[in-house]
Amino acid sequence: MNRATGIVCLVLFTAVVLLGVAVHLRTRFPGLPRFGTVALHRGVSLVAMVFLGAHIVSASADSYVSISLTDVLVPFVGSYDPLWLGLGTVAFDLLLAVVVTSLLRARLGRRAWRAVHWLAYASWPLAVVHGLGIGTDLASGWMVWLTAGCVAAMAVALVLGTVRAPRRDRPADILRSSRESRHDSFGESPRDSSREPSLPIGV
Repeated sequence: MNRATGIVCLVLFTAVVLLGVAVHLRTRFPGLPRFGTVALHRGVSLVAMVFLGAHIVSASADSYVSISLTDVLVPFVGSYDPLWLGLGTVAFDLLLAVVVTSLLRARLGRRAWRAVHWLAYASWPLAVVHGLGIGTDLASGWMVWLTAGCVAAMAVALVLGTVRAPRRDRPADILRSSRESRHDSFGESPRDSSREPSLPIGV
């Protein structure tokens, strides 16, 4: 169970980060509404956290190794593979920070939440290295290819996220997008732009 949930976590958290990049790029998937990508990102994140919890519980309950609650929360103090286990602990602590700040987002403000949310990108490579170091499935060729595929997908997504980062919308763009959305949703005809008052220079 511990090995299986670890593999599922690798796939799910890769999908979570890829969807996070898609949200950043404002990607709209076919068949989903405008907010569908954000909802999918949140849903997959929740499922990934459930599997991560199962992964941690099964590791702690396994009598073959000795992993305590302290080892789960405090990195590099365990007696069993302290380096590889500690990297997984650091990744888990970073994810905890992301989850807690997401729950308190309304109180923290968007800027603080966004700064902490970037920790998810740091937790992913730590988790991958943790799996490579402590995992026992690397002797199987399919596990090597699965990990390589996740790393390749992440590399492509991060490059696209850097190159195709959306610019900040100006008020004029927001108004135009709002009119188009209203027209698409309710079948209203947009007003003639020539009769609309022009916005001040620089807006």
